[in-house]
Amino acid sequence: MKYLKEFLLIAAVSFLGEVLHEILPLPIPANIYGIVLMLALLISGAVKLNQVKDAAHFLIEIMPLMFIPAAVGLMNSWELLSANWPAYLFITLLSTLIVLFVSGNLTQAVTGKGDN
Repeated sequence: MKYLKEFLLIAAVSFLGEVLHEILPLPIPANIYGIVLMLALLISGAVKLNQVKDAAHFLIEIMPLMFIPAAVGLMNSWELLSANWPAYLFITLLSTLIVLFVSGNLTQAVTGKGDN
């Protein structure tokens, strides 16, 4: 019963993110609204971490499974992608390196470990 309550709470916050996405005329994805809303609820103390912790851990553990439909979609679109695969590979590698660089520098700046 505990897991059901936690999942329902996470689903309710996600649903509110969807509602905000429909109401507000901003080009922000609904899942971002949900994440920011959950963060605000956790910071404010309206939702305690132990109220969502176990369900959140479960969802993180099964996250790789959530990418299977996207991978299948890519396989179904291979004819369209194969014509430009070098460009897609270059963009993927470049964006990965940029994300690694920015994330690493931001983490060092926040933790203060980059001041050596």
